[in-house]
Amino acid sequence: MKRLLPIILSTLLLSFSLFAQAVSSTENNIKNSVEDSKGTFTLDYIPKRIVVLELSFVDALAAVGVSPVGIADDKDPERILKEIRNEIGDWASVGTRSQPSLETISSLKPDLIIADISRHEGVYADLQKIAPTLILPSRRATYEENLQATAIIGKAIGKNKEMQTRLKKHAQVMANFATQLPEGKEVQFGVARDDALFLHTADSYAGGVIRALGLKNANTGRSDDAYRQTSLEQFLAVNPDYFIVGNYVTPSIVDKWKNEPLWSVLKAAKNHHIYSVNPNTWSRCRGIISAETMGQDLIKVFNANK
Repeated sequence: MKRLLPIILSTLLLSFSLFAQAVSSTENNIKNSVEDSKGTFTLDYIPKRIVVLELSFVDALAAVGVSPVGIADDKDPERILKEIRNEIGDWASVGTRSQPSLETISSLKPDLIIADISRHEGVYADLQKIAPTLILPSRRATYEENLQATAIIGKAIGKNKEMQTRLKKHAQVMANFATQLPEGKEVQFGVARDDALFLHTADSYAGGVIRALGLKNANTGRSDDAYRQTSLEQFLAVNPDYFIVGNYVTPSIVDKWKNEPLWSVLKAAKNHHIYSVNPNTWSRCRGIISAETMGQDLIKVFNANK
């Protein structure tokens, strides 16, 4: 067993324990109080009709077998991972994550809305008029922040014990994946559109998952954002050992760059260490189920090099 495994496992288990303490109360007390991005949030009932406005929150509900009645799924049900769709069953679309339909949300008569502080702070007051609104980080959240938000959701919906059990299992799954991956290999993930490549830095969700699996983030330099738009010349300066790319379109800018002389200078290109993954899983979903899928993807990547 690798030297890194005990460190990863103990760190993740300690984190989950701290999250549990932060949102703890007696399981028999129906009044559940948690701290969200606006302060203290309290429910005195177990919500039955939940609307979620970010994909990571769907992941959190599915992790404890709870089905939302409405999801901001960008009007595309396949934005939800297949494993999650199988778990939660049918739902009503409430529009896009950036601009969910307040009218549709209201028509579903929710008793809880879970919103993203990055996307929905501007309509928070309007959402509160419809139903109690739990607002947490998702879009700009790190892996560690996502785990904390997941724990908070579990407590708020009356599933604290079940969620803590699932989070501990997640820590064990990720630690097991780490034993199947080479220590310290430098990995960079990015999403490619037709005219731009965005690198997900060490501060991004994907960067945190990569570290949790015992791998190393590439040095993308100083950045004020978890997502850094990058030219080919700038990407050459990063020059990762392994490049994992999620192409939102085909052909993407990466496909175009492959015809440029500079591309052949990249270590990942010279060593054939460039791999395509589902950008929905790696970029949009940001949950414990998607993190485990990312771990499986990376095991396939490194097994392909044996």
